[in-house]
Amino acid sequence: MASIAPLQVSEYRGRLAPSPTGYLHVGHARTFWTAWTRARDAGGTLVMRMEDLDPDRSRSIYAESAYEDLRWLGIRWHEGPDKGGPYAPYVQSKRKNLYLRVWRKLHRNGYLFPCKCSRKDLEAALGAPHEVSGRGMRSDGKAEPLDDEPLYPGTCRANLGYVPQLPGPNAVEADTPRGMNWRFRVPDGEAIEFEDENLGPQRFVAGVDFGDFAVWRRDGEPTYQLACVADDAAMGITEVVRGADLLKSTARQILLYRALGLQPPRWYHCRLVLDQHGRRLAKRHDALSLRTLRAQGLTPMNILGAELPLSA
Repeated sequence: MASIAPLQVSEYRGRLAPSPTGYLHVGHARTFWTAWTRARDAGGTLVMRMEDLDPDRSRSIYAESAYEDLRWLGIRWHEGPDKGGPYAPYVQSKRKNLYLRVWRKLHRNGYLFPCKCSRKDLEAALGAPHEVSGRGMRSDGKAEPLDDEPLYPGTCRANLGYVPQLPGPNAVEADTPRGMNWRFRVPDGEAIEFEDENLGPQRFVAGVDFGDFAVWRRDGEPTYQLACVADDAAMGITEVVRGADLLKSTARQILLYRALGLQPPRWYHCRLVLDQHGRRLAKRHDALSLRTLRAQGLTPMNILGAELPLSA
């Protein structure tokens, strides 16, 4: 096994954040390799965080496979579920208390409102199913992959400032999200701009490119947006490396950082790996999973340095 560079040569802190909802594919490999090389070249620290907040799809077999696949690629990390570290636990399902504290701060400062709308309700209000083509158009005219949240039509915005109450004759304010959806109200018309270390200047307009976004789900779980910001801030992450499909999430997360009074990290978004039809790879494309490619005899350099026949 390859040795790992010494810790804390610099202040740089990056992270690997796989979700154990399927086997890693070529796109993941190239993004995580980029995250590792940037931390290595900066003489910094790389953190492994397992993002397992989807209880219906997360599986321990996928988590173990991710560790194995990344080690096979030659990627090493300094902190993580298998190594420990000063910011443990490094598994999101064990960090709920942190997410609740963040939710309380956002709620008490008036940024959140409860929302009763289901995805079906939102699609009906918008008049069309979301993400039919898999691509959209930003307000600056650039085409981009759509994320997984439709533009919110504002149905429940009147609930801004709502204070949840515990049931009973002596009702008091509840200190939890209490089994309902919660959204962050965005500043309509405000341009959220940031400099991406790879893709250059980025600009998204709140209320046009994205709307009021979910931070907590009625099933009792925080969303990716809230958990990601909470963890990156708590773990001292200085640069986030991830796929370009999350550019719009970065705009949302910048608003959360601002609402929480926190300094955002730097951003580095990797171009997506597309299949032969121009679609981004997904975990359902098992033919391009690292597990399958390894079994076919491919080497890490085949996957990281060569053009593969990306047919799903």
